[in-house]
Amino acid sequence: MTTMLAIFGPLLMGGAFGFLLQRGKVTSCNVIENQFRLRDFTVLKVMGTAIVVGGIGVLLLIDTGNSKYYVKDANILGVALGAALFGVGMVVYGYCPGTALGAIASGSVHALVGALGMVAGAILYALSFDWLKSHVLNVWKLGKIRLPDITGVPDAAWFVGLAVCAALFFWWIESRGARKA
Repeated sequence: MTTMLAIFGPLLMGGAFGFLLQRGKVTSCNVIENQFRLRDFTVLKVMGTAIVVGGIGVLLLIDTGNSKYYVKDANILGVALGAALFGVGMVVYGYCPGTALGAIASGSVHALVGALGMVAGAILYALSFDWLKSHVLNVWKLGKIRLPDITGVPDAAWFVGLAVCAALFFWWIESRGARKA
C-alpha cells in the first residue's frame, strides 16, 4: 500500500495542481503577461492563496510533529539575482515553471519550446555552480536563519499577518476592479 501511495500520490497531487492551474486560468501566457502589465491580478491571487494555504499547512505539519523545517542558507545576493532572472524569464516566456507544465499539458507548443529553454538554463546553472558558489552564493550569506529567528515573532503570527495582508490586498484589487467596470 505504501508503494502504491508513493507512486500514485504524487501523480494525483500533480494532476490536481495542473487542474487547478488550468481552472485558475494561469496556464495562459496572456494572463501572466497582463500580471506584469498590472492589468490582471489573477496570478497574484492564485499564488498568494497558494502561499498562505501552503504555509498554514506546513505550520500545522510542523506543530503536530509530522514534519520539520529544513532551512537552507540565506544567500541574499544569490536570491536577489535568481529572483531578477526568474522575473525577466517569466515576462519574456509568459509562464513560470508550474504554469508552463500546465500549458504544455493543455497542448501549448510555445510553452514546450520555452520549457526546453528552462532545461538548458538548469544545465548551465549546474555547470557553473562551482563558480557561482565561490563568487555569488557567499556574498551576503546569512546562514540558516528564518524571519521568526531574526524578529522573535512566532511562526503563527507571521502566517496570520501574511494571510491578513493577502486578504486586504485581494480586497483592494477587487474593489478597484469593481470601480473601473
